[in-house]
Amino acid sequence: MPFYRNHVYPHLVTLLGNPKPIQQIRQRIVPLAQGKVLEIGVGPGVNFVHYDPTKVNKVYALEPNPGMRRRAEQERRRTELDVEFLDSPGERIPLPDASVDTVLSTFTLCTIPGVAEAIRGIERVLKPGGQFIFFEHGLSPDAPVRRWQERTEPLFQWAFEGCHVTRNIPALITQGGFKIEQLDTKYLAPFPKSGSYCFWGVARPES
Repeated sequence: MPFYRNHVYPHLVTLLGNPKPIQQIRQRIVPLAQGKVLEIGVGPGVNFVHYDPTKVNKVYALEPNPGMRRRAEQERRRTELDVEFLDSPGERIPLPDASVDTVLSTFTLCTIPGVAEAIRGIERVLKPGGQFIFFEHGLSPDAPVRRWQERTEPLFQWAFEGCHVTRNIPALITQGGFKIEQLDTKYLAPFPKSGSYCFWGVARPES
């Protein structure tokens, strides 16, 4: 459904995707980015205002949805960031090996069909010692919530462009060649628990 994907979905994400509890986490983690940055799944660009322009000299903004890119371009104009938009999907990062200092992903790993391939690509483009900053939602540790996640996942996939609420994000990151150095988890209101168990932190390539 191209019309829903390119017009309705960007509006829905803009309307629902940045309530106060989530915005507060963005304000804490996005300023950790430094150097050349690749942001996976930029969406409507809500992270742009949280980058520290004294620490970031370039942002590669990966976003295959044209409706999202239009909204992100509007957000970019509110900043002094040097942003280059890339219209590729997360599984095909069009950057050379070891070319960025930071990769940032916020609420993106849940939607990428080939998430394992995307994480391997993130590891590939990071320089030695580079950092992967993530803020995602996914599989709850609580059995009753997990059952609701399994029941409602088809609805999330329909409404949010393939969103999987049953992905174990930390496990996927470590399986992709990363060591997680910092990890926080919490249910973040006002969303139902089935869609609001979140993980955020910093990981670095093992090798």
